[in-house]
Amino acid sequence: MKNFIFDIDGTLIDTFNMYMPALMEILKDHGYRFADPARLKKNLYGIAAVDALQQLNIPAGEIAVINREWLTRAYQRFDQVRLLAGIPVVIEQLAARPDTKLAIVTSKTRAEYQQYFQDQYQFAKNFTVVVTADDTAAHKPAPEPLLLAMHRLAVDPATTVYIGDMPTDMQAAHAAGICFAGAMYAAGAGRPTDDLIDSIEYPCNTARS
Repeated sequence: MKNFIFDIDGTLIDTFNMYMPALMEILKDHGYRFADPARLKKNLYGIAAVDALQQLNIPAGEIAVINREWLTRAYQRFDQVRLLAGIPVVIEQLAARPDTKLAIVTSKTRAEYQQYFQDQYQFAKNFTVVVTADDTAAHKPAPEPLLLAMHRLAVDPATTVYIGDMPTDMQAAHAAGICFAGAMYAAGAGRPTDDLIDSIEYPCNTARS
């Protein structure tokens, strides 16, 4: 593999405790109750905010207000964000490889990406292309964000892998016709400096049909 596209939330940084409790609080403020909030938080984590609210069947007229309040509440908890161990080393190692290109495809908006990722982490400078939720009408699990990233990188899908932590990431990779590597280390399965470098060398056993 020569081209590596990364998700952010749950793959490079752990933002679960920032985003998901805030979502439940805001929904409760607006009178929404759910039978299994723990499962709901897990299933919606990493999905573009507007898409998540649509999946919850929030009326269209309420989405903009709830989304704005959710993000405001979430970023009041920015101290809950955790950089996943070893990630800066992994990114620097990959960036140092000859003929290797790195990109981001994220459900964050462009403003979120710039303020809360690019400006926070020095290793972000290694990503030459960044596709955010603002850049495409369709979001993961649709393939459009990954297709746009590959177009901007000018790379061959056959030598490209997407690294993410959610089923929607895998579905997007498969739909885009590229390999997928699961960020299992994010769930405590291993250290990325060991496991991610190994897993992305030959990640394509089930990525294509």
